[in-house]
Amino acid sequence: MQYLLSFFIGGLLCVIAQILIDKTKLTPARILTGYVVAGTILSAVGLYEPLVKFASAGATVPLTGFGHTIITSVQKAIDQYGIIGIFTGGLSGTAGGITAAVFFSALAAMLFKLRDK
Repeated sequence: MQYLLSFFIGGLLCVIAQILIDKTKLTPARILTGYVVAGTILSAVGLYEPLVKFASAGATVPLTGFGHTIITSVQKAIDQYGIIGIFTGGLSGTAGGITAAVFFSALAAMLFKLRDK
């Protein structure tokens, strides 16, 4: 049941993004950035954590989950290190995702040739 719930919530977030792409003039980059900011804001006001507990991976894997991870990591770092945690928390909490993105992007660039259209 948890898999179905995660799939549904994650899919719902993707459907919302697809509707924004199809029905507005927003670029995909702005929608992606908006999702990260929305996840950050919803986490800051305490609304995203209940969604994470309810849908687990369905809420943490999309870009809203990245925003949630950033803000929770910063909050933990501030509690642990003080004001310097503002600068270190976001990177330490999301280092795995950032590293994977850089690694797989570099791998794809090495494996595939760029072709002009």
